[in-house]
Amino acid sequence: MTTVDLITALFYEVDEQLHALPKHPEAHLWPSEVVTLGLLHALKGVGNRPFYRWLTRDYRPLFPHLPERTRLFRLLKTHHAWTQVFLAAPTVLGVIDTYGIELIHPMREGRSPQQIGRTGLSNHRWIVGGKLCLLLNQWGLIVGWACATANVADNSFQWLIRQCEERMIVLSDTAFHAAEGDPTNLKLCPRGEWEDRMLVETVLSMLTVVCHLHITPRRRTTALARHTPWSRRCILDTQ
Repeated sequence: MTTVDLITALFYEVDEQLHALPKHPEAHLWPSEVVTLGLLHALKGVGNRPFYRWLTRDYRPLFPHLPERTRLFRLLKTHHAWTQVFLAAPTVLGVIDTYGIELIHPMREGRSPQQIGRTGLSNHRWIVGGKLCLLLNQWGLIVGWACATANVADNSFQWLIRQCEERMIVLSDTAFHAAEGDPTNLKLCPRGEWEDRMLVETVLSMLTVVCHLHITPRRRTTALARHTPWSRRCILDTQ
């Protein structure tokens, strides 16, 4: 499959879900085009400028009304909520886990007042950055998500689990346990038990291999918040 075929197939799948969204009278791009461009940005796994150079150099004919670079990324920031349409439905069993996103090298911590990352543990090592939490159903499709700085405890994402009470039993590691009490649908799994929850590791590895999200040079909160939903939606497309 060529890249043109991939972009065409991606646009078709997106348009099947968003064809009912109207186009603003003054907009140059249809909603399906905006979402497709956001997914391509996540799939490419590079910064804004390299992505825009690649897009305009090789695939401008596919997007003849492509706006200027800064306007395009403002569109992605404004309309990232459109990715909520693609969230999967809960199933009987689910799994939840977190994923560390390194924003800067630990040696550079505290050098800038605009730093958004915080120090936390990820995969048994210290990082300065953020944390993405994914709630998956039994097929590995994303039901819900949230993000925070890396110093936030995993049990602070229990509100995601509570949203699926009486609909899904959620498996997790012991880091999601809270002294104040756990949701009734949370099943804590000690190491070596309930290996079915390792499905989440497959999904998280796709974020690393496909989207290169583990090291993301985003210096501002708005940029990170814009990029994360597109990466999450990108994983839904590749499954």
